[in-house]
Amino acid sequence: MKKQKIIVSAVFAAVIAALIAGIILTDSLYVRTEDISDVMEDAVLHERNRVALFGMEVNPGLISAFAVTAVLLVFAAIVRIFVIPRFKTVPGKFQMLMETLVGYFDGQAKLNSPHRNSFLGAYVFAAGIYIFVGTILELFGFQVQAVSGVSVALPAPLSDINGAIALGCLSYLVILGGGIVNNGIRGAGKALIEFSLPISMSFRMFGALLSGALVSELVYYYMALSFVLPVVVGVLFTLLHAVIQAYVLVMLTALFFGEVSEPHVKKPKKAKTSEV
Repeated sequence: MKKQKIIVSAVFAAVIAALIAGIILTDSLYVRTEDISDVMEDAVLHERNRVALFGMEVNPGLISAFAVTAVLLVFAAIVRIFVIPRFKTVPGKFQMLMETLVGYFDGQAKLNSPHRNSFLGAYVFAAGIYIFVGTILELFGFQVQAVSGVSVALPAPLSDINGAIALGCLSYLVILGGGIVNNGIRGAGKALIEFSLPISMSFRMFGALLSGALVSELVYYYMALSFVLPVVVGVLFTLLHAVIQAYVLVMLTALFFGEVSEPHVKKPKKAKTSEV
């Protein structure tokens, strides 16, 4: 045991020494072409590194959104046509994974909206999977060529404020539609009271995903931090944000949908007592 501990300690010390040596030897070779403030600004606004799409210059986040949507639709079609008909009574690993995911989102819909939840379950499942897959996308570092000629990595769709606002407003429209279908004007009134809901949902997702992107940009910008640490920071921030933001949106949408779709029960009128 002592020999193993000594060997592990020696290997760890050698790795640390190699990292320090790499930082010292390569620091003079590293030339920064842009200021850190410009890097941060472009990570937020995506104004400089735009991508051409059908003759228009768009943010890379829009390309990410289209790519994630296409991948999910193709994957869903393949699963529905070729995989689901072969499901067995004793599930395999993939079948168990699919049933667990569907059961979780369906359970959240039924728990928070026990009266009307068939459409809600389908929506929160689609929205949660979209957020998770879209956030994980930035881990792969797919490159596209910007109009300026430089190569840029595709960001998470919701790290673009437009994508976050679109998903937040869509969730609010689902809540509003559920209130109108189930309770008419009364349900619409309940939903309209929460007029700040789409704003809070949008900026919550945008802020959380953007913070991870900014931290990653900061770590990559400084040479002394660009050894090993970006892998840990990038993976941890991305996975945490993917899970947390999907969970938060699902819970908020299901909770408010359940409130506005709850049937209104009229209170019985009290019988008037006649005076003697």
